[in-house]
Amino acid sequence: MTETESFLITARQVVTDEARALDVLADGLDENFAEAVQMILSATGRIIVSGIGKSGHIGHKIAATLASTGTPAYFVHPAEASHGDLGMVSKGDVVLAISNSGEAPELVNLLTFTRRFGIPLIGLSSKPESTLMKQADVQLLIPSLGEACGYGMVPSISTTLTLAMGDALAIALMKYRDFQPANFRDFHPGGKLGAQLSKVRDLMHADTPIVSAGTPMSDALIVMSQKSFGVVGVVDGEDRLLGIVTDGDLRRNMDGLLEKDVEKVMTSNPLTISPNAMAEEAVAIMNDRKITSLFVVDPEEQGQAQGLLHIHDCLRAGLG
Repeated sequence: MTETESFLITARQVVTDEARALDVLADGLDENFAEAVQMILSATGRIIVSGIGKSGHIGHKIAATLASTGTPAYFVHPAEASHGDLGMVSKGDVVLAISNSGEAPELVNLLTFTRRFGIPLIGLSSKPESTLMKQADVQLLIPSLGEACGYGMVPSISTTLTLAMGDALAIALMKYRDFQPANFRDFHPGGKLGAQLSKVRDLMHADTPIVSAGTPMSDALIVMSQKSFGVVGVVDGEDRLLGIVTDGDLRRNMDGLLEKDVEKVMTSNPLTISPNAMAEEAVAIMNDRKITSLFVVDPEEQGQAQGLLHIHDCLRAGLG
């Protein structure tokens, strides 16, 4: 057997063991999980996640996932909690304490604090008879299936199960609260994800190239040139979009162009998009129709032109 074959056998065994463990976890979920969700939903404060070692690393991720999906949460290191950070925990909060063994000594002061001040405690462990689980108001039990290393020494299966339980909590809460992509974008304004969740109103130009019906093309061309979008919108007396004049319209009307009014040249009933639409939808429309811009019109505002979205705005934001 080559080294490569040996490495792949080990890797596949680890993934297979963890996948099987996740199936066991899913089959074992019971009313305790629902009780934990209800406890969090009833909290008037935040969810305090705590754990030491690998459980702490997983706890950081769980707290971050909760916070980004509409459940205010943060991580408190149990050792730091014993040196002043217990002041970060208060009435109205719920504590989610994580320990695979349920006997992490660093958690003792935090557990005592929750019992003393009546702060709801959710325990997450693989040992139902442990100190943590006996103290907890709600017990989230993960199956005790050893670790992928075969010696029970390297947290792997246990951390995978803990992470999955945290994800299950976060997404159950998210779905109950009807947390939508628009809400998600509020917590993820940066990077590729922020761009994907941007709405048209976030990227559009409010200073749009607009002229009134009856405007001579000689004047419309000046506005079109000044704004540099290659298009000008035509509106009525109430700013409702009647049509647009594009480069293509200019080419089709070269004969006597400057003697015409915009209505003789414009494309009527142009394709538009709502300011509340996702920017990715606008990109898809522009790519499909082979156009470079869309006027932004809110159907609830009687068809008034509110802005202009150009493909370059989307590209700069990381879309396209």
